[in-house]
Amino acid sequence: MLLDSLKALLLDPPPAMAFEISGAGIAAARIESRVELEFRPFKPGTLTISPVKENIADADEFALAVRSLAGAQSSRKRRDVALILPDNCARIVVLDFDAFPSDPKEQLALVRFRLKRSVPFDVDSAAISYWAQPAVNKRTEVVAAVAPLEIVSRYEAPFRAAGMLPGLVTTSALAALELAPEGGITVFVKITGRVLSVLVRSKGALKLARCLEMPSAGLEDVSAVLGPTFVYVEDNLGARPEKLVLCGFGARTEEAARRFGEELSVETEPLRSPLGTPGEDNSGLLGYLRSIARNN
Repeated sequence: MLLDSLKALLLDPPPAMAFEISGAGIAAARIESRVELEFRPFKPGTLTISPVKENIADADEFALAVRSLAGAQSSRKRRDVALILPDNCARIVVLDFDAFPSDPKEQLALVRFRLKRSVPFDVDSAAISYWAQPAVNKRTEVVAAVAPLEIVSRYEAPFRAAGMLPGLVTTSALAALELAPEGGITVFVKITGRVLSVLVRSKGALKLARCLEMPSAGLEDVSAVLGPTFVYVEDNLGARPEKLVLCGFGARTEEAARRFGEELSVETEPLRSPLGTPGEDNSGLLGYLRSIARNN
């Protein structure tokens, strides 16, 4: 199953369930007249999240968690589900084109060629999906999602074994972005363990996506990434970011907001959802649910 643009799903009815997978466990939502949220923790060491090697260290524990959350869903007639994967098992890249062909085969070939210089794994054996954003000044910016096909397949396997069909596969930060404000230039930063995801939007269009494994989860290390990011944004977009949105900082959120706000001279706020507090293990799921509420 290829990674897909979150917006593409909005053309179809929502699935019966959605799952977000993280190193800590699986967050799940039953999407009926009233959304029901659950979380099933993993034993330590169940996942080793990476874009270049096997992610599932304990396949039995992973499958057990999936079955326990599936419940009666496995016997229902409608079994399509959405999967939200950890950020660091895939890459989201924004590619800029002077001209973008109209033929889908030519588009994919061009995207694949450009990705070869951008990701740390073999693009020719990867799952790729892309979405061309509306052209600006005759230039087209394409959001591409790419992950090793074997990694995606291993994540999907226990869901398929439980009678569920993944109809959408995306990443946590990309899904969580649905909760961030759309106006102006916004920097969204999400930390999960030592993995930092940074996404920049301008007037609703994605301009930059980065995913880095940090030396530590300390605020000093995060600050060392945000400073150059703000410089890059100002140099390339012609203006400083107007808002910094934080996710995954937990009890450090207030301290992080104060520090980053002072250092970067930017309005800073936590990511919010009407269904609960978005954190490092459920923000993608809550963002996905918000997208459904907006479009159905």
